Amino acid sequence: MRGIADRVEQLLGQAVVATTPVAGGDICTSTRVRLSDGGSALVKTRAAAPVGFFEAEARGLRWLAEPGVAPVAEVMAVDEDCLVLRWVEPAKPTAETATDLGRALSRLHASGAAMFGAEGDGFIGSLPLPNRTAPTWPEFYATRRVLPYLKLASDREHIEPADVRTVESVIGKLTDLAGPEEPPARIHGDLWSGNIVWSTDHGTLIDPAAHGGHRETDLAMLALFGVPHLQRLVDAYRDETELADGWEERQPLHQLFPLLVHAAMFGGHYGAKAAEAAERALHA
Repeated sequence: MRGIADRVEQLLGQAVVATTPVAGGDICTSTRVRLSDGGSALVKTRAAAPVGFFEAEARGLRWLAEPGVAPVAEVMAVDEDCLVLRWVEPAKPTAETATDLGRALSRLHASGAAMFGAEGDGFIGSLPLPNRTAPTWPEFYATRRVLPYLKLASDREHIEPADVRTVESVIGKLTDLAGPEEPPARIHGDLWSGNIVWSTDHGTLIDPAAHGGHRETDLAMLALFGVPHLQRLVDAYRDETELADGWEERQPLHQLFPLLVHAAMFGGHYGAKAAEAAERALHA
């Protein structure tokens, strides 16, 4: 803790008066520090972090915050060994804060992106995340999201060969399955409930895999892993910006990516779940 306090003092130029471990997270260690100016910060550290790990997260947070339309964790400092974020006091999510987040998420997506992809590669969980741009979303999704993690899960024998073939059958039909063509949206990219910090006022976005992508991806991930007051959030989103016809039927297509990431990382039933999502996408 003293080492973390010293590091924060170097980066922020002010004294740390207290440190407290923060529970949660299986990749990074989180610590709350109280600062001499009365504020608090969250410090994320990771032993032997890959090169660019924290810089990629900070870059994604700043990019999401750039339009100023959605609550995003504020980056106070970043270096190769840690990330310092302004502390958000957690509270129980309510229907009202979920509604506010739905509207904010709609505005964030509408802020747009220059391309499908991002300026630099990043990370998803503990895995590298390729972000090289592509001219269309189906090409980007196939080559930067589905196929890399399908191969990794297969190489680790975390998915059965028959399930691999089922997922592969989606690739050649992606253009038809993707629905109406849309411009790149500014998306979080890893939007499950654990990457939202609820406060008394709103939900704050954290830990993104931010890139120019398809706006249905964020909504599909929220539906996959669950989030409090999901229907209120989605209704508020649709009040702000309508979704294309068939968006609910396309959710399994967008859920392929996180399921394959989980298959690659954890094995278990996730490979079979990815194949089930592929089947649903094919027969929606």
